[in-house]
Amino acid sequence: MTGCVTVAGLGPGAESLITPEVTAALAEATDVLGYIPYVARVAPRPGLTLHPSDNREELARARHALELATQGRRAVIVSSGDPSVFAMASALFEALDSGPAEWVALDIRILPGITAMLAAAAAAGAPLGHDFCAINLSDNLKPFDLVLKRVRLAAEGDFAMAFYNPRSRARPDQFAQVLATLRAACEAGRLVILARAVSTPDQ
Repeated sequence: MTGCVTVAGLGPGAESLITPEVTAALAEATDVLGYIPYVARVAPRPGLTLHPSDNREELARARHALELATQGRRAVIVSSGDPSVFAMASALFEALDSGPAEWVALDIRILPGITAMLAAAAAAGAPLGHDFCAINLSDNLKPFDLVLKRVRLAAEGDFAMAFYNPRSRARPDQFAQVLATLRAACEAGRLVILARAVSTPDQ
């Protein structure tokens, strides 16, 4: 059996927004890896091993999937939304870059998904109908000063902006700084949409 690694986007929440391509990959998987709540969205079945892990274990998760693939397993790493948007696709390629040469020869696929940004935009109307950008407000991988600079420049460029990870227990006050930056850079009357659990009953 030839091993492979697939990175799949589970969409924003509703089962109906998981693509048929992702559903087929999950049906063929021997192992599913991902952040605990995302793995919980995958139904257990005989022959499938689930590997839930903590949110900040992206590189370890990617390496684990690659190791499983070298053993002939069909590993699927699940992300919410799209795996290339602030998710696991980049971590997989980072692991590949620093790993053994045999990993590069593996069958690797990235399967797109519907992002929370796109689901929220569809629910609201057409806010992304012209130029837009997505900004991750987390400072886990970059300084918060850089986050604020990107927000300010996007506002000055009159982009529609989609923000990911606005706050957490470790960052309870930073979103207020983002809003202050927007107030200083945007004209009065700029529309703001707050969305959570889009496409689920808790939307």
